[in-house]
Amino acid sequence: MNRQSTAHQPKLDQERFIPSRTPQNQDAKPQVKARVQFRPEAFLSKVGARSKRADFRLNDVIFSQGDSADAIYYIQRGKVKISVVSNRGKEAVIAILGAGDFFGEGCLAGQVKQMSSATAMPSASVMRLEKRSAVRVLHDDPGFTEVFLRHLLSRSIRIEEDLVDQLFNSSEKRLARTLLLLARYGRGTQPQQVLPAVSQETLAEMIGTTRSRVNFFLNKFRKLGFIEYDGDGLTINPSLLTVVVHE
Repeated sequence: MNRQSTAHQPKLDQERFIPSRTPQNQDAKPQVKARVQFRPEAFLSKVGARSKRADFRLNDVIFSQGDSADAIYYIQRGKVKISVVSNRGKEAVIAILGAGDFFGEGCLAGQVKQMSSATAMPSASVMRLEKRSAVRVLHDDPGFTEVFLRHLLSRSIRIEEDLVDQLFNSSEKRLARTLLLLARYGRGTQPQQVLPAVSQETLAEMIGTTRSRVNFFLNKFRKLGFIEYDGDGLTINPSLLTVVVHE
């Protein structure tokens, strides 16, 4: 065997698929590309008039079902309720979004009318970016593109999980999972506060049950020490996860 032919042959870099020389320091750790950060304030100054930011109070309507779908929205602070109303007037809450979440992205997929309504609860600071500008920024701003793609993937996974939850889990488990999601479980080890504006009626609409059942399970969770609630709001303890994972 010709040793020279293998000793000096360039190695194929699996990430870039271009020839690269073997580094002299074999113990050197590979460089990890830092995640691009999306900074709303810097983004706003860059896009200027193409975006708008507004503050909303409790129950202020950001857009209504049937309105023109011509922009995407980014929550900088607070929470936003996404809901739909049937032809018979029955309302269903699809999601309650928080800071760092996007909504209204259906316009980028050809949606002409808003399929849902967005309402502030109890207050929210929201950035609005028109569809045409959003498409341009997705091409030009890698920070915005990365954050937006992560949002789309997370939303897709969440929708699949919600479907499985509705099909196979009891209303008790659905309520426990919803409370954990509202508390952003997994982002910290300390108990998280859920806004007092999330009423039992809203929780019932989110999980597809009655207010009386929600009240029953909330009392049960409190007796077991999974949650605490008083005049200041609702505190979700991580131990509530046992309700979700228990068969």
